[in-house]
Amino acid sequence: MKVLIAGANGYIGTRLIPILLEKGHQVVCLVRDKRRFHEQNDYADKVTLIKGDLLDRNSIETFPKNIEAAYYLVHSMSQNEDFAKLEAQSGENFVEVIDKTNCRQIIYLSGITNDDNLSKHLKSRRHVEDVLREAKAPLTVLRAAIIIGSGSSSFEIIRDLTEKLPVMTVPRWVNTKCQPIGIRDVLAYLEGVLSNEKALNSTFDIGGPDILSFKQMMLGYSEVRKLKRYIITIPFLSPKISSYWLYFVTSTSYQLAQSLVDSMKNETIVKDHTIDKVVPHKCSTYKEALELAFKKIEQNSVVSSWKDALNMGYLNSSFMDQIKVPQNGTLEYKVKLPISVDDSLVLDNIMAIGGNRGWYYWDWIWGIRGFLDKIVGGVGLRRGRTSNVNVSPGDVIDFWRVLLADKKAKRLLLYAEMKLPGEAWLEFKIIERNNKKILSQVATFRPNGLLGRLYWYSMLPFHLFIFKGMAKKLISYKIPEVALEAH
Repeated sequence: MKVLIAGANGYIGTRLIPILLEKGHQVVCLVRDKRRFHEQNDYADKVTLIKGDLLDRNSIETFPKNIEAAYYLVHSMSQNEDFAKLEAQSGENFVEVIDKTNCRQIIYLSGITNDDNLSKHLKSRRHVEDVLREAKAPLTVLRAAIIIGSGSSSFEIIRDLTEKLPVMTVPRWVNTKCQPIGIRDVLAYLEGVLSNEKALNSTFDIGGPDILSFKQMMLGYSEVRKLKRYIITIPFLSPKISSYWLYFVTSTSYQLAQSLVDSMKNETIVKDHTIDKVVPHKCSTYKEALELAFKKIEQNSVVSSWKDALNMGYLNSSFMDQIKVPQNGTLEYKVKLPISVDDSLVLDNIMAIGGNRGWYYWDWIWGIRGFLDKIVGGVGLRRGRTSNVNVSPGDVIDFWRVLLADKKAKRLLLYAEMKLPGEAWLEFKIIERNNKKILSQVATFRPNGLLGRLYWYSMLPFHLFIFKGMAKKLISYKIPEVALEAH
């Protein structure tokens, strides 16, 4: 059947596409930028792409009339603005467009909302359900608690907290109960309800077999990782302080931290088990889901990450229009060095920059810059990168966004998402001059007024050392033998 996915570039959508293709479905993907999808996915030529931003009704291309089912996997939780209003607007625009097709089922992944006094985040999810019910096609809602999988926001936050803090003083919300579910199980249910007559006009809670508090989940993580961790609960930490605590310790944005803390007052436990009759499926335990996530990370095969989503409020969906670095009104610092080794090794070093590998030179300075960025409400360095080996346009690398990662052209272009009085690009290229290979490394800054220029010139002494040192390391760094074997 012909199936539409709204949110195809998101954490869930990216993983659902190959499953549907394997089942023989024709997949239509609604994306904000077709170029990014083509760059990121090996199966781009196997799907039909429709361009459109659901927050802008006029931008949405016409859906094929013969769409038979549609997945709605769109969330705006990390936006700086009122995400509840944005989620409702997005849902309304979707309904208007999908109603012009022959769609016979809409499937929406929501959150478990069994409490009376719901958080703003969970109220928004419930409201989107009501919006989607106004569509002509019957609605199937799957309500999940936190999703555990490599790259999921819940997993990454638990990972950040447990890996970094041997002793944690935590707010009382860590004792709230929830029913985590593995990403594979979520995908199994999403595929299982498709064209399932028993699932039409129905809402189902889905969850794994374990009911755990957030404290138990962190201790369970430490047990799997063989780490000794101590958690001390402090009852008087306010939601605002808790949000800042989560923001500074983890890779999440402040807006997302605020939404998560607000939601953690609600228990998210499965109370209706009807899904077992509609889609019989045995879910993984919490620890099994963790172990599978670790395996994917170790194999450098993390398919998608919540950090790569473009709804973080730092860069809009037309980011690939900035692939050509501006020439006018900019300041530059260039380093060009001859390459005396195999240039493929240098290219590997370029494509592996950031994250666990670091920035090759004076990492402690990068760390300070990341901390200062966090202080003023930026993303900091904690986002890392989704894969230690692979990189695609739209991915994050610490506080940069990848605009271009072209191995054929031997070029990597990054756009800064840290707080700056202007815009910044960092470009790495391997070029050939007179039959000699040269590493070209260019930092470009477009200042915003006098403050931007003062910032650039105050940072220039650091640039002189950092960028030159980094370029020298890029042409001389050797990947450890263990890493080579893994690669």
